Amino acid sequence: MDVRSQEFIARSNDGMADPSLQKTLGVFRNFAPTVRKNAVNNLDDFEGLRQWTKEAKNKTLENLSEHLAPFEKNVLSSGGQVHWAQTPEDANAIIVEICREKNAKNIAKGKSMISEEIALNDTLRKNNFNPIETDLGEYIIQLANEPPSHIIGPAIHKTFEQVVDLFKKHHNLGERDLGSVKAVMKEARGILRDKFLSADVGISGANYLIAETGTIGLVTNEGNADLVSTLPKTHIVLTSIEKVVPDFKTAMAIQRLLVPSATAQPITCYTTFFTGPKKPEDIDGPEEFHVVLLDNKRSEILHSEHKDILRCIRCSACLNHSTIYTRNGGHAYGWVYPGPMGYD
Repeated sequence: MDVRSQEFIARSNDGMADPSLQKTLGVFRNFAPTVRKNAVNNLDDFEGLRQWTKEAKNKTLENLSEHLAPFEKNVLSSGGQVHWAQTPEDANAIIVEICREKNAKNIAKGKSMISEEIALNDTLRKNNFNPIETDLGEYIIQLANEPPSHIIGPAIHKTFEQVVDLFKKHHNLGERDLGSVKAVMKEARGILRDKFLSADVGISGANYLIAETGTIGLVTNEGNADLVSTLPKTHIVLTSIEKVVPDFKTAMAIQRLLVPSATAQPITCYTTFFTGPKKPEDIDGPEEFHVVLLDNKRSEILHSEHKDILRCIRCSACLNHSTIYTRNGGHAYGWVYPGPMGYD
């Protein structure tokens, strides 16, 4: 047995012995599979759509460079910039340099698993920037100084009482009633609103990259990614090369699969497309638009027996249905992406 397996077993034992964690996971494992099943059943021919999208993704991955090239060309033609990063260190260095050029101090971040993958926040802090997570779940775990425990719900392991304690510890707002979810949400909105308005640079992820127009698509429920992407003068999109798709048809097929599987909704509250920086006729938007494309061994995976994993659309359904994950939590796996990951 290797060291990582031993560590996984030890962390799993700790998780299963944690009554607070077992309380949250108990609710989650009884709830998530049921609501996804209902949402999927409300779609016409979900399995047919999944098969079509699987084949479309396979075809795209087989000719990845042929889609990345027009994506870059169209981003450039729309006034944006594209940066290629082979390693996490490369991506971090690119983003730090952009922030330095902008004399940035405060950096508002939308939810991005790639930024977790490259430990971007640590790098930004080491370079005297102030990164603030604006997705509520990510904000909570940033206060707790913890990694995400779930791809979609990064703070799903936290109880309501633990969140209240974190807010009282870090917000320094004196005595107030945080006895309801509504009160906690109101406080979070108030705190984060100032962060949006003071941000010099906004960093977001991307759910898909549309080659035919050089467009990036963002799917969110809180609206924070839209504020991160439009209020600061500089918008940096941090994403990975396998997110590219040829056209809007493929992107919309992915979205129709993603949303019911991820949050059991027919559509998210916010679906936003960005094609370059603000145009002269636009009333809002960033003055600069940067796309940082990370490889980080994905090219190697593409030519290996594990290439199917690059089809993953980050819906988290495999986690939600896993009897292992839903009993020990994401932190047992010891990294950003908790296993297992489904192939279909």
